[in-house]
Amino acid sequence: MSTENTGVAQERAIRVMVVDDHPMWRDAVARDLSESGFEVVATAGDGPQAVRRAKAVTPDVLVLDLNLPGMPGVQVCKELVGSHPGLRVLVLSASGEHADVLEAVKSGATGYLLKSASTQELTEAVRSTAVGDPVFTPGLAGLVLGEYRRLASDPAPAASDEPKAPQLTERETEVLRLVAKGLSYKQIAERLVISHRTVQNHVQNTLGKLQLHNRVELVRYAIERGLDDV
Repeated sequence: MSTENTGVAQERAIRVMVVDDHPMWRDAVARDLSESGFEVVATAGDGPQAVRRAKAVTPDVLVLDLNLPGMPGVQVCKELVGSHPGLRVLVLSASGEHADVLEAVKSGATGYLLKSASTQELTEAVRSTAVGDPVFTPGLAGLVLGEYRRLASDPAPAASDEPKAPQLTERETEVLRLVAKGLSYKQIAERLVISHRTVQNHVQNTLGKLQLHNRVELVRYAIERGLDDV
C-alpha cells in the first residue's frame, strides 16, 4: 500500500504553529503562512497555552514571539526544544536587542526574525528553519557567531564527564567543521557536492554521538576543539 517516493515525501506541507499575544497579528501571520502553502496546525496567545498545544500537535516549526503572558518566549522555547529536539523554533519579535537575540538562541531557537520582515522573508525563513538552517535578520548573524565563539571560551562542564571523545567519521567531522564556520546546510551540501538531506543526516548522527541537542551546542563543541579554524 506504500506509494511513497522522494517527490511525495518532500511535498508534505510544513506544519507550523504561531504563538503571539496579539490576536490580530497572530491571525494575520497564520493566514499569510497558510496562504503560502504551510499547514498551520495551531495558534496560542500565551506561554503555558503554547507549551500545551505544541506538545499536543507537534509542529515542525514554532513561530514564536518572545513577549508572552504567563511564561516568556525563551522559557517556552527551552521547554519545548528540551522535550522535542526535532522541533525548530523561529522567533518573530519586535525586539532587535542583542540580549534578546542571544537569549533566544541559547534557549534553542534556530532563527530570529524581526516583525518588520516582509511576508516573503517570513515564508522563506520558515522553510529554512524547517530544515534546520539558521535564519537571522540581516546584521544579527554575525552577532550570533560571535556569541558561539564566546561560549566556546567558557568552561564546559559536560565535557569533563565524557570519559572518551566519541568517534566521528571523516565526513561527519567535515560537516561539523563547516557548521562551525557558520555555513547553512544548503551551502554545506553545495560545498561537499552532496544532497541537503545527506547533510541533515550527518548532523543528526553527530548530535546523537556527541549527546548534544541542537545546533548551538554543536557549534560550541566544534569551536572548543578548534574545528572552525581548520
